[in-house]
Amino acid sequence: MAGPLEGIKIIELTSVVLGPWAAQIMADMGADVIKIEAPFGDSNRQLGASRNKGMAALYLSNNRNKRSLVLDLKQDSARDALLAVVKDCDVFLHNNRPQVMTKFRLDYDDIKDVNPGVIYCGTYGYSKHGPYGEKGALDDSIQASSGMAMLNEMVLGEPRYMPTVVADKTTAITVVYSILAALFHRERTGIGQEIEVPMFETMVSFVMAEHLWGETFEPPLDKAGYTRLMSYHRKPYKTKDGYIAVLPYMNNHWRTFCEKAGRQDLIDDERFKDLASRVANIDETYEETGKVLATKTTQEWLDIFEDSKVPVNVVNSLQDLFTDPHLDAVDFWTLYEHPSEGLLKMPGFPARFSETPASIRRHPPKLGEHSVEILEEAGLDEETIKTMLESKASLQSETE
Repeated sequence: MAGPLEGIKIIELTSVVLGPWAAQIMADMGADVIKIEAPFGDSNRQLGASRNKGMAALYLSNNRNKRSLVLDLKQDSARDALLAVVKDCDVFLHNNRPQVMTKFRLDYDDIKDVNPGVIYCGTYGYSKHGPYGEKGALDDSIQASSGMAMLNEMVLGEPRYMPTVVADKTTAITVVYSILAALFHRERTGIGQEIEVPMFETMVSFVMAEHLWGETFEPPLDKAGYTRLMSYHRKPYKTKDGYIAVLPYMNNHWRTFCEKAGRQDLIDDERFKDLASRVANIDETYEETGKVLATKTTQEWLDIFEDSKVPVNVVNSLQDLFTDPHLDAVDFWTLYEHPSEGLLKMPGFPARFSETPASIRRHPPKLGEHSVEILEEAGLDEETIKTMLESKASLQSETE
């Protein structure tokens, strides 16, 4: 079995990271994912290092295990072809604003007309039911609007974006579990449905899981913001020769940390006597911890805490991850040969299934690599496909 989603067919009309990464997660789990692209292709095909045009790093890392079908949806023949393709799909996923899908006559009702049991998932900036519903959005704008960027202002004195597309990827994970829940519901009832996964609402939910804090109560008992996370001192600690991550969070952790560091006085200090006290005095807690850790090298501390339950870790750079001994032991990094791009390195699937493991079965496709194949599967005849190629309503890449 290819994976737990073997036999599920997903039509992916998305680009950049949010939609492609969500679809890739499901593709890794065995789904047959057909990526619909305009003739110019996903914009990420041009971003990052590359060996060949249209096959850049950011595209390759988010589009494995897929087939590519090019359709110029401004042409009626391409729209008709898409409707033929979606007739037997399980999921239709797009990341266009709803107004765009209505313009192309590809909203939920249009797709439901040809496939009543379809799971139709739209993921975009803001819910179509609110006043921001027509606004466009990208990761940075959602980090800003969701309050995430201002978290850094509370700590560093100015708003900053996280140096990762956290809004795209968090929303992508929400897309995946929402689609899987809808598929489970359809399995039990036979009924499909429309799903909306807006980035703004997803990220506000994500941020406020811990930062709602005193605003949990009405009237509020305190302002929003988890105090421990707002401390300027919450960062990897300096050692004699580098950095280390140590979090003696629970009461048993704190006691062990202090005992191994030879600081019984910190155990007896009223400011640090229990978890609630340490959080209430979080700046002092972090400062005292930092003073202790500055007295030895990183390796000395790793050795001291090796047999303890105190959370302690090295501080890896991105480059360090490629030689991390744990990742090496679990075969996290996968090397495989792409027919046109040569040897590629990809992160493996992070979850392990005992009976239906995820896998890399298909290389990231060239633009339109499977167009003719997919159109034939949808029942289009040879003459219709030929006409579409001639009119550039579709495109078939050259094979190696």
